[in-house]
Amino acid sequence: MARPLITARELEKRFGDKRVLRGIDLDLAEGQTLVVTGPNGSGKSTLLSLLAGLLAPTAGELEVRASRAEIGYLAHEPLVYRELTAFENLDLYGRLYRVPERRERIGMLLERFRLWDARHERVGSFSRGMAQRLALCRTLLHEPRLLLLDEPYGGLDAAGTSLLDAELAELATERTLVVATHEPERLAAATPSVKLAL
Repeated sequence: MARPLITARELEKRFGDKRVLRGIDLDLAEGQTLVVTGPNGSGKSTLLSLLAGLLAPTAGELEVRASRAEIGYLAHEPLVYRELTAFENLDLYGRLYRVPERRERIGMLLERFRLWDARHERVGSFSRGMAQRLALCRTLLHEPRLLLLDEPYGGLDAAGTSLLDAELAELATERTLVVATHEPERLAAATPSVKLAL
């Protein structure tokens, strides 16, 4: 048996006196999809930040067997530069991650997420849904082995939602996904998954 890509034992996270996560046990194999659900404030975003290596656990054990360069992280905020164009944002990230044939990859993602016609527009002029689609392009740009997606449907219109449904269904066949969402039924329709309710 191969070791799981993610292992957690009695994982806990506190911020001062406030305990956000408590007693999380988890084994996620390569190629599996984990759907994390729970009300606002239950710790979904905190768990993804821990998995991304952006936060350290307060207690317990956590091992993520993927390097930073192998992780694609979609946060609540798009994490793109508003003063740059869509193309400039992706080109910058492509250089940082040393993406081979990055311009071709950028073009393919912009086409796929229907942003090609807006590629030379500053992101500050984008709607929330367009910025979210660009953030998804950024997350997928370097073809990460592990995808951590925090409310990926946030801000998307019906067309964007359909695009993401199709994308996640395809990604689930070739990548490991951890998705925090209020809409777990969307993922259940696309792919078999493990569920964690917080």
